[in-house]
Amino acid sequence: MTTMTTIGSTMAAAFLGSFVEVVEAFTIILAVGLSRGWKPAFAGAGLALAVLAALVLIFGPLISMIPIELMQFVIGTLLILFGMRWLRKAILRASGFIPLHDEDQAFASESDMLLRQSADRRADFLAASAAFKAVLLEGVEVVFIVIAVGAGHGLMAYASLGALAACLLVMLVGLAVHRPLSRVPENTLKFTVGLMLSAFGVFWVGEGLGADWPGADLALLVIFAIFTLVALGAVQWLRQLTLAGAPR
Repeated sequence: MTTMTTIGSTMAAAFLGSFVEVVEAFTIILAVGLSRGWKPAFAGAGLALAVLAALVLIFGPLISMIPIELMQFVIGTLLILFGMRWLRKAILRASGFIPLHDEDQAFASESDMLLRQSADRRADFLAASAAFKAVLLEGVEVVFIVIAVGAGHGLMAYASLGALAACLLVMLVGLAVHRPLSRVPENTLKFTVGLMLSAFGVFWVGEGLGADWPGADLALLVIFAIFTLVALGAVQWLRQLTLAGAPR
């Protein structure tokens, strides 16, 4: 039975995961648009969206042909791997082991590269290619997130709504301010998304193996809480190691 807990957590996971990916893609599109013009930026982004739509139309119907238990197990395993990758990086950044991701720096780096290519006859093509690659790569991850969090209980529509809301929010805010969304606490978002995807993964793997979770869908909240406590403990431990190893 689908509950509000499942629907809410599905939409939240899809929204937050997609928000992070769209911010990164938008940064590249903005750099292309301001450095080279909006025509190549929109051309590259539009072509990438067309490719993504084709992939969804081709492979989307195949999902209904997969037995639900097998799909839950496979998607759950992938979610654990995907979520733990995000969570690992977020923990290392939060503890100071690796630097935080800086959208302003990414914007400046992409703009500088486009300016260096401005003398090339293929400048517009290269600029459109940069926008195409950014939207395609981040878009594939958005599609994966939507399928992963929505397919397990037939909540693709709710997951898609969450992703769409994230895309619209980033576009509206980004176009209004005409600058990278550097004030977005990206590492906090990635930390949260990593926790949510990992929790979903454990939940789906359990259901795929036939586990009867206590409290049914409410078990998601407990799994999420356990991951959160362990992750926060890891951040504190790594911070202590960082401080202990810092030169005095």
